[in-house]
Amino acid sequence: MKKLLFSIMVAAFAMSVSSQELIDLYKKGAIRLIPDEEYAIKTNWDEVFRTYYDTLYGRPMGNRKSLRIMPDGSVVVNHAYRNYYTKFTPDGEFEEEFGIKNRNGQRFEKIKSIEGVIDNNKFFTALDNMGNMICFDFDGNYVKTLKLDYMARQMVPLPNNKIAVSGWVIWRTKFREFVAIVDYETNDQKIIWDHFTERTGISEQRKLFNYSYAFEERGAFSCTTMPFSKMTGMSSPPQIACLEDRLIIAIPATGEILVYDLEGNLKSNKKIEWGRNYISVEEQREIQQNAIKRYKSIKEPKFASWVSPEENKKALESIIMQMEADLNKISEPLPIPVFSTIIKDSDDNLLFFEYPEEENANRFNVWIYENNGKFICQSSFVSDEYNLEINPSKMVFHNGYIYSLQLHKEANGVPLRLVRFKITNN
Repeated sequence: MKKLLFSIMVAAFAMSVSSQELIDLYKKGAIRLIPDEEYAIKTNWDEVFRTYYDTLYGRPMGNRKSLRIMPDGSVVVNHAYRNYYTKFTPDGEFEEEFGIKNRNGQRFEKIKSIEGVIDNNKFFTALDNMGNMICFDFDGNYVKTLKLDYMARQMVPLPNNKIAVSGWVIWRTKFREFVAIVDYETNDQKIIWDHFTERTGISEQRKLFNYSYAFEERGAFSCTTMPFSKMTGMSSPPQIACLEDRLIIAIPATGEILVYDLEGNLKSNKKIEWGRNYISVEEQREIQQNAIKRYKSIKEPKFASWVSPEENKKALESIIMQMEADLNKISEPLPIPVFSTIIKDSDDNLLFFEYPEEENANRFNVWIYENNGKFICQSSFVSDEYNLEINPSKMVFHNGYIYSLQLHKEANGVPLRLVRFKITNN
């Protein structure tokens, strides 16, 4: 008994040291993401991510991919508008492409992205247009369908064989946004939070800062000088995460952080104090001027590898002209949510990312669930080799690493990579 107790104490100490190591890194400042050069070293990216050049109605779709980590460290990548997934070994090597097979062994023609793993042995997918959530085993064999009567933005597996769902429905004059807990065994659902928003369009001020150029051959390039300007008239949807035996609901529009137990009972409700939910006219103009300066400094634009240098140059000139025309149209403060997204690290800390003042910038505030939850420091991610897209579907912590789908800055051919980042301050 004493030996068992000692082992438990040692294990607990090891976990606390691991957690403290990440916290210490955050406290020291910017986190440098260093690619693990041994990870996926033999993978042919032009082949495994050949769908990167997919288009739909002339718009690029190939980067609409997301990843999920399996219990053994394998990675599964979703391909939008395709009927297969790509699986990589724990070392990042290509293993197979697979789909979902029905009970007769035939492949599903249309599949949705894998959203998570339930009970450590089954995948569950995003909802289709009929509200179907398909569940299947790791070999792609169909197991069951859960039926929901709404659309979903985010799904998170819970340790009690349930799934938390951030969903929404459109009413005649309102949007209803809510979080529900779905029982995998019974399909029973319990709504634990909801909110109604009037159906309003995108304001004229929000229409600024978004730019695009349609290439003559195929596809298009689009960018924004302020990422938050792309938000629609709907309120910022709630974001959810599971920390051990607690379900966290974070509300970007208000900065509220609600903590529930796994049965959906509210335990605490706090509010973020560091956030500000608007950008002043002067700040918007400065951001726009910096963006114009940044784009004017581009000597050899490479927005699309499949078009000529001349066409890329025309795109750049068009984008700059649009930006300059919009500069004098900025006339009112721009409302923004308190934070943009949250990502859970491998020590059950939550990283709350602020809306960046410039494109590709990022800054996050670290929240840990101890002493009823508190923010302890602020940091950011830096990468020399990759253009970082901060998104929980693109960045997943696992055993102290970050597994991520990112675009390599100097790649030949397909720039998309599955990369495992080491986390350091050096």
